[in-house]
Amino acid sequence: MRLTVLSSLDVLCRQQACEVLAAQYPAAVVVLHDLLEDGVVIRRIFGRSGPIGREETLLEHGCLSCTVRLDVVPTIEGLLAEGAEHIIIGLPPAVPASMAVDALKSGLIAPVVIDSVVLACAPDALEDHIWDHHTIFESGFTAAPDDQRTPGEFMIGELAFSDTVLLSEPELVPVDPRERARGVQLLGHLAPHALITENACDMGPGRHDYEEATARMVPGVVRVPAGSSASAFMTVARELQRPLHPERFRHALSTLAQGCCWLRGRLWIAAVPEHRIVIQGIGPRIWLENTGPWLAGQRPVPASNRANKDGMALDRRYDSFDRGTVLAVTGENIDAAEITRLLAECELTDAELANGLTSLQDPFDLTTAH
Repeated sequence: MRLTVLSSLDVLCRQQACEVLAAQYPAAVVVLHDLLEDGVVIRRIFGRSGPIGREETLLEHGCLSCTVRLDVVPTIEGLLAEGAEHIIIGLPPAVPASMAVDALKSGLIAPVVIDSVVLACAPDALEDHIWDHHTIFESGFTAAPDDQRTPGEFMIGELAFSDTVLLSEPELVPVDPRERARGVQLLGHLAPHALITENACDMGPGRHDYEEATARMVPGVVRVPAGSSASAFMTVARELQRPLHPERFRHALSTLAQGCCWLRGRLWIAAVPEHRIVIQGIGPRIWLENTGPWLAGQRPVPASNRANKDGMALDRRYDSFDRGTVLAVTGENIDAAEITRLLAECELTDAELANGLTSLQDPFDLTTAH
């Protein structure tokens, strides 16, 4: 039995991707969920010959993801009982695939293998999504007004969890081939692990590795492309062994983030030296979060962290000596030498180290872990 989960930001991208997958796998059953403006969630099921089921439910606690999670498990259970061998789940726009996969893995009576997790994406619109400062609701991608994520935040999260990006080309607006090619190049930096394709036939079975996908979503994890390629974008990653001076880093942050599509990593800040600070910058939004003690401060080191199979450049340290800064910057016209200089100037000097770490002020108010 094959189970494919498809997410999207835009309903037109999802529609086209589902049509492509259904054409490639004509025996598959397609399950679609959508939120209507009156708070009704509609579930439609399609088979080889057309519609075979339709159900409406009210939005659960005002949360679209919760409503879909509660409905998707019994729906898939019923289809499996009827003998379905391949099910394609088309999630509502802006609903994360990880939510559906977690629900299926924990809720289904019989274990099921997730064959592939696919993000439907129009590459020519990707940069606009990244730099959109509105919420997903304000930009018209969902009818759920309480969703405060930006389109860029949703896309980055989905790119981390998905194993495949299925390129869409909705026909409502003519696509500029140059913008499309540029978007594909950016996808290569944002999701170096993923298969990026226009053809469903390229998607071999068994692509999804749940453990690997969840590891990619750990806050502070840094993944970078394995090698350089001809692209308008570049990714620069740096690793620092000394704590950062909080005030100097605060001043350097605006320069580091300027023109940056995606800034991510973990910071060792001298004002809170015992705590791992995660940094994430997606388009116009940048935030820092205290995620608790470094592994070096935990005895014993949690087995789940020691076994975390990351395996990519700059993210190999899951032992007791994990303190340090790892930062990656992805964007256009990135000056690697300037980034190296800025970060080096943020490191504590020998004299500052001798004075102790906790005497410095915390301009980010990071003393409390979340």
